[in-house]
Amino acid sequence: MAISYKIIERVNPQDVTAPKKHYAAVAANGSVDFESLAEIISEQCTVTDTDCLAVLNVLEKNIVRELREGRIVRLGKLGNFQVGLSSEGFDTAAEVTADAVKKSRILFRPAKKMKALLQNLSFQKAS
Repeated sequence: MAISYKIIERVNPQDVTAPKKHYAAVAANGSVDFESLAEIISEQCTVTDTDCLAVLNVLEKNIVRELREGRIVRLGKLGNFQVGLSSEGFDTAAEVTADAVKKSRILFRPAKKMKALLQNLSFQKAS
């Protein structure tokens, strides 16, 4: 099945006086939550949806806990989660303190199988 895209108009942030350009952007086809994933998983194995939901909830809690500890969380064929940060630049290492950190974010690096799916996608214009 093809992924739908829509056309959006954007301004160039480096030159706001330049003419706007049109770009393709994914038109989301809904979403799926933990409860739905648990139900889908339970239909594919002998585990109940309640058990699947419990595992997914504990997985989420443990991922958060491990990221808070500064660890990389490796989820096999899914990929890796890691905390990344941005900081100000200084002339010497001695000047860099925790106050230099301006922003933190969660980085996700997909595993090979996840990256490979990008090679076989097809797209269609949303109606």
